[in-house]
Amino acid sequence: MLLCDAAEQQGGKLYILGGGWSTIHFSDVPVSMALAVKLSVPWDQANEAHRMKAALVTEDGEAVDLGAGPVSAEGDIEVGRPAGLKRGTPLDVPFVLPFPGLVLPAGGYVWELEVDGTQMARTPFRVLDQRLPGGPT
Repeated sequence: MLLCDAAEQQGGKLYILGGGWSTIHFSDVPVSMALAVKLSVPWDQANEAHRMKAALVTEDGEAVDLGAGPVSAEGDIEVGRPAGLKRGTPLDVPFVLPFPGLVLPAGGYVWELEVDGTQMARTPFRVLDQRLPGGPT
């Protein structure tokens, strides 16, 4: 799972813009971010629905709620086996979860990704309390 400015999935590939950062320099201003995710589904778990959930938590593990409920995304993912795939070959499942216009106070945060209740990835980042140029002092 990669934290990025924006991304999209096309034809089984992830196209990523501004990926791999871990710091937002200005707190309390809208920022858009996306999670670019590539799961590897075992061959014997293909053609089954798997429950995915991504959630933003503080570095202390508390759910982040910006007024409209916890910042998260969840749903079912399912991948089928293509004809002729060798038995035992894992299947790639790339997808993107966009989170536009988040306004976060200064602090530490972690995106957590679970599949079927098992934590698969954690991506931490920090929001700094720097001043915008020309802003109030």
